[in-house]
Amino acid sequence: METDLIEKMPCHNQQLNNTESPEHAAKHVRFSRSSPSADTCLDEPCENQITSDIQRQIGPQLKLLPLNDQIRELQTIIRDKTTSRGDFVFCADRLIRLVVEEGLNQLPYSECTVTTPTGHKYEGVKFEKGNCGVSIMRSGEAMEQGLRDCCRSIRIGKILIQSDEETQKAKVYYAKFPPDINRRKVLLMYPILSTGNTVIEAVRVLTEHGLQAKHIILLSLFSTPHGARSIVQEFPDITILTTEVHAVAPTHFGQRYFGTD
Repeated sequence: METDLIEKMPCHNQQLNNTESPEHAAKHVRFSRSSPSADTCLDEPCENQITSDIQRQIGPQLKLLPLNDQIRELQTIIRDKTTSRGDFVFCADRLIRLVVEEGLNQLPYSECTVTTPTGHKYEGVKFEKGNCGVSIMRSGEAMEQGLRDCCRSIRIGKILIQSDEETQKAKVYYAKFPPDINRRKVLLMYPILSTGNTVIEAVRVLTEHGLQAKHIILLSLFSTPHGARSIVQEFPDITILTTEVHAVAPTHFGQRYFGTD
């Protein structure tokens, strides 16, 4: 009797998916390939290829986080109009943290030696002092907590820039920085780069305070090709770090994040 049951029951190693319909099978999509495979790009340009072309056009100043399924899902949830505000903020904070962590990797460091609790020597690194953050109000303030979570004592300045109702040009209404900002490395925070005009004006204000553009790392979540290109053309020494370059940017980000939509 037991033998009959065992013969009828599928063993652990037998494939059970043969009876499942294709639409119910789980799909695993990998976006982290360095180059798209030939069979996926025969009819039209792949998204990865388009992004690579944009990077080459703009130059090495534009740096993208290595794309993987986790980042892609966060981008999708943020762009989805049906996403609840709670899920939106949660996913935005996760994506911000990833960008901030990668931004910190762009800062200078020095080698150091520490002693472990067991008395052994460990060769490690430590970040150089003299870094600060600057957020472009208001949406840039959404990134402040992510930076503080990584650097508890970091100083953060603010810039308020709005478009003039008559001329539609970016105009600075408020700027507050550490007094020695001209000697610091600055993580400039602004989540959405659409036209690039707001960031260009913010960088102009920073340079007027004696800071060199090569000491500015712009942290953003989404950018348009036009926005990134405009910023680099105006300030060739700046570094832009983002997760995606796409013709359509989620300009609703600030309203959704702060609940003012």
